[in-house]
Amino acid sequence: MSVNPRKGILSMPEYHPPLAGRNAMRLDFNENTFAPSPKVLEVLQSTTLEDLTIYPEREPRERIAAAHLGLAPEHVLLTNAVDEAIHLVTYTFLNEGDEVIFAVPSFFMYDVNCMAMGANVIRVQAEDTLAFPYERLLAAITPKTKLIILCTPNNPTGTTIPSAQIKTIAATAPHAVVLLDEAYFHFFGETMMPEIDTIPNLVIARTFSKAYGLANLRIGLLATNTGLMKHLRKAASPYNVNGIALRALEAAMEDTTYLDWYCAQVTTGRDKLATALKEMQIPFWPSHANFLLTRIGPKHKQLIAAMRTRGILLRDRSSDPGLQGCVRITIGVEEQLEKCIVALRESLSEINWTPADAKIVDTETEPAREYE
Repeated sequence: MSVNPRKGILSMPEYHPPLAGRNAMRLDFNENTFAPSPKVLEVLQSTTLEDLTIYPEREPRERIAAAHLGLAPEHVLLTNAVDEAIHLVTYTFLNEGDEVIFAVPSFFMYDVNCMAMGANVIRVQAEDTLAFPYERLLAAITPKTKLIILCTPNNPTGTTIPSAQIKTIAATAPHAVVLLDEAYFHFFGETMMPEIDTIPNLVIARTFSKAYGLANLRIGLLATNTGLMKHLRKAASPYNVNGIALRALEAAMEDTTYLDWYCAQVTTGRDKLATALKEMQIPFWPSHANFLLTRIGPKHKQLIAAMRTRGILLRDRSSDPGLQGCVRITIGVEEQLEKCIVALRESLSEINWTPADAKIVDTETEPAREYE
């Protein structure tokens, strides 16, 4: 098979999704840990064999999604989850040798897509506090910068970027597209969506995998002004989102009562888990997403294994830059959270963990980063 090195395929990083054996409580991938709206099940149960033979129509659901967001239909493009949204932005706006800037640690698929386009990736390391490195990212902008990717709340840290900083970054780089990943918006509540017409280089990505619970159906969206959108639409396949996902999306968006309940479960649980971590003296970072990032230290692998034996999956983030010894815990619904806290206490005791362990610098070489 021939490979075109111009697009950076030969040098791009591989991703290895750690999906095998996830037959336990899923507190590792930031998915909805419970279920989508019951209305989604009704849609799936009413699906006929003939429905499977028909090409999907994306545009009618784009109109519904746009109305749901208070936008005009021409501002919204539905995508095959945020993965495709990122791919469409990088494919549309990057050429070989262009510069891309984003802060790390963050979502690994930014690396994968930008390097596949042969871009020069500028990674700006977060502060020791994991706060967004605003001043250093601004200083990294050059005339060659063609894309800046911002994630708020950020995965895997849960930290956010103030709207004033986002506006300044966009104004400082009018020659670049600013992709704002708002995958965890529903657990935070703040958005730049009303600004897509006033900030000409802003593109916003959303997912329906998290709060809505549609991860397995793969659906997300891009929102931007008509000038940028016309280019994105040219790059998108007309049948990129399957028809079952489109019908499920409509049902999920209609059930605001269920969405509010699930988000409340997460935000209440986030506070409860934070309280428990303080009692166990486990260092963690405040989060505005549906997870908390903890600092375990060199015993991070032992903790992951001990929790797995108790039927609970957590996510080792030690391979991310600056996160040696860190473990991320997704917030489940109330019953799941109770089991997680009990299992954490038992696991820490089993591995003889003490707060002093969290202060030890873990110098062990970690494997290649995994995709999530």
